[in-house]
Amino acid sequence: MAAAAVTALGAGTVRARRRLAALPVLDLAPHDPAPLLGWQLITAPGVTADQTTLRAAVAHAVREGLQVLDLVPAQLDAESTLGLLRLLDPAAHRTDRCAPGHGAGHALLVAEEVLERAGLDDAEPPRSPADLLRLVRTLKEYAPDATGWALAPGVTAPPHDARWHAEELRARGLPPGLLSTARLAGLALLVKCCVSAPRWGLPAAALYWLQPAAVLAPARGPRPAGLARATALRPLRSLTTALRTLRTPPADPPEPAGTAARRAAYLSELAAGTERFLEPRRTDCPWCAAPDLTVRVRMPDLLQGKPGRFTLEECRRCGHIFQNPRLTPDGLDFYYRDFYEGLGGEGAALVLGRMSGTYRERAALLRPFTTPRAWLDVGTAAGHFCNAARTVWPDTRFDGLDMGEGVHEAARRGWITTGYQGQFPDLADRLAGRYDTVSMHHYLEHTRDPFAELDAAVKVLAPGGHLLIELPDPESPAGRLLGPYWLPWFQPQHQHLMPVGNLKQALAARGFTLLAEQHGAAHQGNGDFLAAVALLANRLAPDPGAPWATVLDTPGRRAARRAVQAMAVPCYAAAFALDALGTVAARATDGGNAYRLLARKALG
Repeated sequence: MAAAAVTALGAGTVRARRRLAALPVLDLAPHDPAPLLGWQLITAPGVTADQTTLRAAVAHAVREGLQVLDLVPAQLDAESTLGLLRLLDPAAHRTDRCAPGHGAGHALLVAEEVLERAGLDDAEPPRSPADLLRLVRTLKEYAPDATGWALAPGVTAPPHDARWHAEELRARGLPPGLLSTARLAGLALLVKCCVSAPRWGLPAAALYWLQPAAVLAPARGPRPAGLARATALRPLRSLTTALRTLRTPPADPPEPAGTAARRAAYLSELAAGTERFLEPRRTDCPWCAAPDLTVRVRMPDLLQGKPGRFTLEECRRCGHIFQNPRLTPDGLDFYYRDFYEGLGGEGAALVLGRMSGTYRERAALLRPFTTPRAWLDVGTAAGHFCNAARTVWPDTRFDGLDMGEGVHEAARRGWITTGYQGQFPDLADRLAGRYDTVSMHHYLEHTRDPFAELDAAVKVLAPGGHLLIELPDPESPAGRLLGPYWLPWFQPQHQHLMPVGNLKQALAARGFTLLAEQHGAAHQGNGDFLAAVALLANRLAPDPGAPWATVLDTPGRRAARRAVQAMAVPCYAAAFALDALGTVAARATDGGNAYRLLARKALG
């Protein structure tokens, strides 16, 4: 462990210096002034920037083709700078259209056109650095490949107030309690390594202690105030910051508008029970009509913790797995509500935004076979796939279709050209023959009738068009190993899980020719075991503040939830290692938890 700590700290130091070197420094030398019209400089309270800096920032943005420019004060304190460099890779995030918009939280130069498109042109000024951190996350979505960062020597900021540390972490989409617990665990590990393995433990502790100076002292551009003092006191300040965050958690943010009405609506629906959300159990397989069924797994809603229990049954003849009894349309509405939008919208966006590599791999699968011109992504949600796929196919028109409102937001952001809201089979006649490519990424398992969805794809595709499908693989060994805590069961949302052989037969019956099949390459490396730990922790201590919670929201229950999450930290570390090994094994054996098929529609 001590040797691993030295390796990790050394790699982190090198990575931070590389990222710091990628941060350009504003050129404050006199030059032809760029026009300031059409730009706004938004600053946190107490932050100032002179006219020279403003003109240099505008000139830099125009020269680099940027619409959003986060200005990092050159005298930003050491820990804030290191924290930013842990999250932000300036070179990679500049071209990664789905990367989250991290910033220093001090000053932001924004094109007025972006503010208007985001509906923020009349927004109130930020009241804290956390407000500015939230703003840059939002604006990055509206300027996905036109957001940049630069060190600004002319930006001055007040000293960092550690009391706001937790709020700033939340504004970045990070859990303060979990991170503070992890920090304390890391410090304890360093102490243990120094005692039990000093040969490696002492260098690890020294590297941690001196990291601020190692990263920032010889650097070009930043001049953190009090660097020597920050380096000398680093262990003590890390300890006190973590303890303060755990001891005095920040006040809960204001409840979103309509929270009381939302809670009342949920409680009213739950008063009538959840059994009414289920159809009668069917006695035969919806795929092959065989009557030979067996229960595969039973579970509650482990995702949101809404009341109800669900059963997945398996056909012994064809291996098809399906929800039985399945949810009614009203039941689907109840259990989807506040997951991808509403209360759960931010969390869903964070997860979907961290899959850029997977999105590009999906899009690149077509390269040996075709050059897509008009692509319809079915089940696009907020359009993350289309946004990332533009880097693979920059000349392709990407449209999206989904049941949720997010499809319209994707169009406003420019992630898709046209958004269609509704059921795919209902819109198929309207879209007949318009597209040469249709994709369904982790969509078909959500539908009530997969055959109707495939028939709709046949209608929408032009002759010779391509259909790309990715699905969870119900034949994955992890499904049996983890039982109800295997994330791809995803109850109560997933209605059908098809073995790859069944889907290939269904495609062939509709005139498709299979071009490519991937298993290992389609493996979702975001974590079978990590997700299992999260689902178990959520089951042991569900959120008592959720509007559908059937227990009182008391300080004791909130404390119990925080305690369970804290105790799960070592489990997350072990799960991360297991998932890394699982990904290597999946790639080597062409197995995994998902599969991808690319098929071509017949020409005639």
